[in-house]
Amino acid sequence: MSATFGDRIKITLFGQSHAQAIGAVIDGVPAGMHIDTDRLRAFMDRRRAKDELATARHEGDEVVFVSGIVDNVTCGAPLCLMIENKDTRSQDYNNVSVVPRPSHSDFAAFIKYGGHNDIRGGGQFSGRLTAAMCAAGFICLEILRTKGISVVSHVSRIGSIVDDKLNPLQSMEDVNSRLVTSSFPVINEKAKEKMREEVLKYKAQGDSVGGEIECAVYGLPVGLGGDFFGGLEALIAQAVFSVPAVKGLEFGAGFEFSKMCGSLANDSFTLDSTGKVITITNNCGGILGGISSGMPLTFSAAFKPTPSIAKEQNSVDLSDNKETPLVIKGRHDPCIVPRAAVVIESAVAMAIVNADGFEV
Repeated sequence: MSATFGDRIKITLFGQSHAQAIGAVIDGVPAGMHIDTDRLRAFMDRRRAKDELATARHEGDEVVFVSGIVDNVTCGAPLCLMIENKDTRSQDYNNVSVVPRPSHSDFAAFIKYGGHNDIRGGGQFSGRLTAAMCAAGFICLEILRTKGISVVSHVSRIGSIVDDKLNPLQSMEDVNSRLVTSSFPVINEKAKEKMREEVLKYKAQGDSVGGEIECAVYGLPVGLGGDFFGGLEALIAQAVFSVPAVKGLEFGAGFEFSKMCGSLANDSFTLDSTGKVITITNNCGGILGGISSGMPLTFSAAFKPTPSIAKEQNSVDLSDNKETPLVIKGRHDPCIVPRAAVVIESAVAMAIVNADGFEV
């Protein structure tokens, strides 16, 4: 099933953007794990739309546990998490039922499902389902936390504005503790203000803008992952590319490798003060041959601009196969990148708990 990820901690998403609810079923969570609902609520709040930089659709995103816990402790049964959709306006999509929105799933889904696809809010292809992904991701992050593994991310770029980069080889505890509680995580607060201005500029033009999320995972042991299709990069890529709007992914130095020579690209080995084998640099982003090296795992994900924009665009009426102008109605994000940071953290956590060698 395309809505299911993993085979150790198996996660299945369900629902559509304008259905009664969305949610996730998580199979494989061990019994006896305490679920801190306050931490869950704070985690979910990082993704919610709150201000002028996001959609005017305001959902509470309260997570309801249908099964799998007793007195906030997992009981060994599959967890079923549900989030109600309470702020929907399905009538906003009447004019796009047979006129596909450019760069949305509309056209491909219309053909694949014979016109029976749910167009309202994008149906099951909507970014709305990332709320369910975050709820599941929180459970996975809590599992990682018991192993001393932490995940942080920040908005590294919006349009032409860039943030400072993470430096996983140096202590950034103060910065990291701030990032994991922020709805708009950045390292440099001055960059954040410029990013806000960038988003509002495009919003005023009836347009949208893309960006990037940089993510780091600390505390991974050596040995997670495997070769070829079982590689840790391959697993993370599957999870991250499942996030709507992600169009690019690079690990470590990523595409900069194409400009390097081997002597500069290679991460030479050395010993730290305790005798542990580490690398002097971390260009490979903590993964060697598809296996975690024990160094911080680093990657960046690129997001396309939100395709729902207020400007008139060209499309085709699929009922008569004629070109037609299209003006999209409804409430949409001028930039989804700030809200996506917590989603990327969730995706990488889902991947790691399903990696070969990880013990739940």
